[in-house]
Amino acid sequence: MDRMLYVAMTGATQTLRAQAEVSNNIANISTTGFKAEMSAFQSLPVQGEGMPTRINAVDRGTGYDFSQGPLSHTGRSLDVAVQGPGWIAVQAPDGSEGYTRAGNLQLTSNGLLTDAAGNPVLGDGGPISVPPASQISIGSDGTVSVVPLGQSPDTLSSVDRIRLVDPPADQLQQGSDGLMHLANGGPAPTDANVRLVAGTLEGSNVEPSAALVQMIALSRQFDLQVQAIHSADQNAQAASQLLQSSTS
Repeated sequence: MDRMLYVAMTGATQTLRAQAEVSNNIANISTTGFKAEMSAFQSLPVQGEGMPTRINAVDRGTGYDFSQGPLSHTGRSLDVAVQGPGWIAVQAPDGSEGYTRAGNLQLTSNGLLTDAAGNPVLGDGGPISVPPASQISIGSDGTVSVVPLGQSPDTLSSVDRIRLVDPPADQLQQGSDGLMHLANGGPAPTDANVRLVAGTLEGSNVEPSAALVQMIALSRQFDLQVQAIHSADQNAQAASQLLQSSTS
């Protein structure tokens, strides 16, 4: 009975873990540039004494869905969307280089260009600093241009260029800061083929209906695991009563 209880308990625990991943995806349906986390149940043998046919279903992360999210036009000069594959390089809170597709960029009071989370956007020479200007524009190649205060529109000048990268998907992993990082911890090379769309934002690529269906299926699966735990407990109580009656 204890083995049945252990297998059912493990199944319930793994189902809760999968449910947490789906819940996180649903919570980020409206998050700019969010990429859905994917996972799957894998069969692993139960270690220890017993029949080799005993198998646990363990939830394992299989990566992220890097497909393009829906693009929406905003008209805001600091809003950019990565068109197709690629990432915007930013400086993570720990000083390392991270990557994001959330293009709702901001300017601090000191003129530092950051993402919505406050991480400095990286250019060819480090964090991009924008001088006081009456107009700011971002080109498809990431070039940041400004019209200085008090100058005419024909004085548009280049300030820096956003560093755009496109490392292989299997080399990326998400850090605790919410940014993507290279698994080896190093910086990715600049990719001139990555393009931005100005005045546009990329939405989350989470499919709401599919995520809700998955959540319902996992909820029902969890109920079955709990029922198995109850059955194991009832069987153990019945066996205990039979042993007591046979010895009395």
